[in-house]
Amino acid sequence: MASRKLGKVVVENSALFVCDVQDKFRQTVQYFPQIVNVIGRLLTSAQILEMPVIVTEQYPKGLGHTVSELNVSQYKVFPKTSFSMLVPDVQKELENYKNIKSIVLCGIEAHACIQQTVYDLIEEDYNVHVVVDACSSRSLVDRMYAFQRMKDAGAQLTTSESIILGLLRDASHPKFRQIQKLIMDVSPDSALLPGQS
Repeated sequence: MASRKLGKVVVENSALFVCDVQDKFRQTVQYFPQIVNVIGRLLTSAQILEMPVIVTEQYPKGLGHTVSELNVSQYKVFPKTSFSMLVPDVQKELENYKNIKSIVLCGIEAHACIQQTVYDLIEEDYNVHVVVDACSSRSLVDRMYAFQRMKDAGAQLTTSESIILGLLRDASHPKFRQIQKLIMDVSPDSALLPGQS
């Protein structure tokens, strides 16, 4: 229970969820290229650290597939119409990983699919870490209030660098050098600070 209160992550007990980063949203979601960049770092980190990855696509027939920049071909991609990622096929996939206690969550849109996923994951007693610099919406107001509601619900709001370092836990980690290269450059700005737009 202490780890839930502290918001700690342990790589052996964590999975990365990538929510609906699809072509159709490219022109409408705020800071889309920036969040794709950050999600790419998270995916590479997950691969290096051998973390399970769950990818969903919202109604791919109409909204297209996950953007090619993320190259998710090596992962199972789950189509859905539900706003939550926690559809039956994803729940079944999670049963293959009995040790998973924490979910690192990123994607779009913050006020819709991300928020609904948070509620469902918390209801299932997962620790949820929402990577704020890897989430966005069409409206920055929607995103701002979604972050607040998710925090109020018990999710941990974090940044990509913070969660990656949290998963490593120690500079003596054998894969630290590989990961360090990913975070040498500061994440691209996506107007998360008050007064930015």
